[in-house]
Amino acid sequence: MTENTNPLGQYYRQPQIYIKLPSGGRYYPKEVYTPTETGEIPILPMTAKDEMAFKTPDAMINGQSTVDVIKSCVPNLLDPWKMVNYDTDAVLLAIRIATYGETMDITFRVPGTEEDQQHSMNLPALLEDIGRLTIADSTTTSKGFKIDIQPLDYKTLTKIQIARFEQQKMYGTIDSSSMTEEQKQTAFAKSFETLNMVNFSLLIDSIKSITTPKGDTVSDRAQIIEFCDKADTKTITEIQEKLSELRLQAQIPPLKIKTTEEQIKKGAPASFEVPVTFDNSNFFG
Repeated sequence: MTENTNPLGQYYRQPQIYIKLPSGGRYYPKEVYTPTETGEIPILPMTAKDEMAFKTPDAMINGQSTVDVIKSCVPNLLDPWKMVNYDTDAVLLAIRIATYGETMDITFRVPGTEEDQQHSMNLPALLEDIGRLTIADSTTTSKGFKIDIQPLDYKTLTKIQIARFEQQKMYGTIDSSSMTEEQKQTAFAKSFETLNMVNFSLLIDSIKSITTPKGDTVSDRAQIIEFCDKADTKTITEIQEKLSELRLQAQIPPLKIKTTEEQIKKGAPASFEVPVTFDNSNFFG
């Protein structure tokens, strides 16, 4: 290693916190993740260049800015595209803490009222919540099919989100266009078909293997696609519901907010939940 002779080198950024990946790194080969003896990996604060990456719209939409910043701030993660979603959430939260500190203010509307409320989130506590997530690796249907789960990586999730975003944008374009009603119906049907293909792809990408009630295990992707395409709708719908339940287990727990007596008088419930989502444009803004 070449010694840094720059007198300014002593002022370069240093790791601010260390975290353990919620997955424990069990899904990653050595070309994706470099483990440490303790299981904890260092998190560096963002540079000015990293911060600017989150202000580039195209790179934000296609996920490239997130990948570039993770590479910059988490040297042990060699290919962030391959990270599972709850590891990505934990890493982004850790980068936020390392860069801006342990609290973050969010504003939300109090249900049943016209009142906005601000809340200061304790980010280390949130990071601990993510670290305690228990994610099952399999699920079983009522008919006895055992589904081994393949956690979706960041690249797959990004592709799905882009496809859904494009279809939603397409709906708006069609609805406001000067097409005839018949042309609109045709365009809507085509867009709906595309969205169905996206959802089908999500189903297939989430399945590592299927074990039948007779004990036969199938991991061949082509055979799994054929099964999902030809099995009855009740069987496939139940599998989709089971997979959705497992994905919910991997989501960051919502904030639980208690309302004041004054807010209750205005029509607010006694308590409500606020989902915690990562919008990088303001999370790192």
